[in-house]
Amino acid sequence: MAGTLTPERTAERLCELSADARAAVLLDAAGSPAGAHGVLEEDSGEFAELARELFDAVDRAHRDIPGGPPEQVEAQVEGGTLYASRTPRWTLVVVGRRAALSSLMLMDLRAVLGELEGGPPIRRSTAAEEPGAGPATEEEAASESPVPELGREAG
Repeated sequence: MAGTLTPERTAERLCELSADARAAVLLDAAGSPAGAHGVLEEDSGEFAELARELFDAVDRAHRDIPGGPPEQVEAQVEGGTLYASRTPRWTLVVVGRRAALSSLMLMDLRAVLGELEGGPPIRRSTAAEEPGAGPATEEEAASESPVPELGREAG
């Protein structure tokens, strides 16, 4: 079926959707890497191993909590944030910018996993163009103040 998301392309798809995503890896149910994006091929195995270790640690920490292990994880790391989401078949892990909004990143993870599992494709909206509005020049952009009141002199 045309347009179906493949495991090999899933990590790349996530990084396309989220401007805050730096690198991603998809693991299958056995914990083997099924796709990676944003990391050198020789480093993708190490990235996958770290992702497995993360969920192993989470599962050990939550083994006595009713409701089962968590489906999502967020962890702050030096220079960024790690987000992960899993289903019974897949685990998708992404390294994002530290300033990324957690709720949006986790929503993107769930949406991409849903698309991979046969759900509807994610649609991206585009801004409507204003009639007669051409591209802004650097000079015009530099002369605009984001807070016009600050550019006025008290009089």
